[in-house]
Amino acid sequence: DVQLQAFGGGLVQPGGSLRLSCAASGFTFGDYAIGWFRQAPGKEREGVACIIRSDGSTYYDDSVKGRFTVSSDNAKNTVYLQMNILKPEDTAVYYCGAGAADTVAVVTTPRGETIDLDCDYWGQGTLVTVSS
Repeated sequence: DVQLQAFGGGLVQPGGSLRLSCAASGFTFGDYAIGWFRQAPGKEREGVACIIRSDGSTYYDDSVKGRFTVSSDNAKNTVYLQMNILKPEDTAVYYCGAGAADTVAVVTTPRGETIDLDCDYWGQGTLVTVSS
């Protein structure tokens, strides 16, 4: 069975850091792009970051550029999202998803650039709460 497991969320103070992990089983990341998405209460899901495993290309939503870093550990079939300088507005349930690399899209919105990925597989969410 194909599975994605996202974990690492928690409560952190503003300005703090967390690292989320997305572990895959039943398939290898090599043929896919892995995206991180988040959904805050009352809001639509939005793309946060994406990595194309085959060439290491990374993409970010404008709101997290310079603060979040997405990376891949090939040996562990795991993708990470290092989140630094966290803000209260980063509070959300974070999900990881896997989709074909050619479905990665950079989308221009009124609030800036964001990313999207047509995901075939999804992990369960992990809650990140940024609060003092």
